[in-house]
Amino acid sequence: MNKCVFLDRDGVLNVERGDYTFLPEHFHIIDGVPEALLALKNAGFMLVVVTNQAGISKGVYTRAQMHACHAILMEKTAHLIDKIYYSSYHPVFSESLGRKPGTLMIEKAIARFHIDPAASWLVGDRCRDIECGQKMHLTSILIGEMESEKCVPDYMAKSLLEATRRVILK
Repeated sequence: MNKCVFLDRDGVLNVERGDYTFLPEHFHIIDGVPEALLALKNAGFMLVVVTNQAGISKGVYTRAQMHACHAILMEKTAHLIDKIYYSSYHPVFSESLGRKPGTLMIEKAIARFHIDPAASWLVGDRCRDIECGQKMHLTSILIGEMESEKCVPDYMAKSLLEATRRVILK
């Protein structure tokens, strides 16, 4: 069985703009992310991105625009990410078990890559990320500030680089 760090995208890997990030010129990798991903890889973790991309179902942007941003992510992080799963759904337009806090993206990765949830982590910046990870019995780390009292992550960190230290030291 493999161990994995599941990563939310916006606010964890790239700068959260407060709006949809779908134009390549607006897609900026957060300082320290490439180093964090390399450290996690060197520690033996698979790296899987799980990201809600509701702007697709809302008609704000296209899959091609999202894929262009993912190509930048892969290039800027030396292709260390093993797989990117995304959910294009939004509850107003279409329901999906894949949209976090649903667990389908993680379930797919666990089945495909033979991942051991007990040895794996989820790093996100929203309670829906943490809830998703907890449903799958992953150790969770919330990046940034607590948005409400509705979730209780296992750990908190200011950045992916800080979260990586926690993962590697455990």
